[in-house]
Amino acid sequence: MSHDLSLAQSHAFQLSRDLMVPVTLFTVDGQYGVLPSGEIEPDDVLEIVHEYTPWP
Repeated sequence: MSHDLSLAQSHAFQLSRDLMVPVTLFTVDGQYGVLPSGEIEPDDVLEIVHEYTPWP
């Protein structure tokens, strides 16, 4: 988790490109995190910031 949005965005974009899967940037309690989109459950308490895809 990170408090720096620009750092989290950079990591999310790179993770998406490395894994070649969509990843989601989210925030919880003022901290940012990144997970592959397929691992997020509908009942998770997350505020989604952006979803990154490796394809244009």
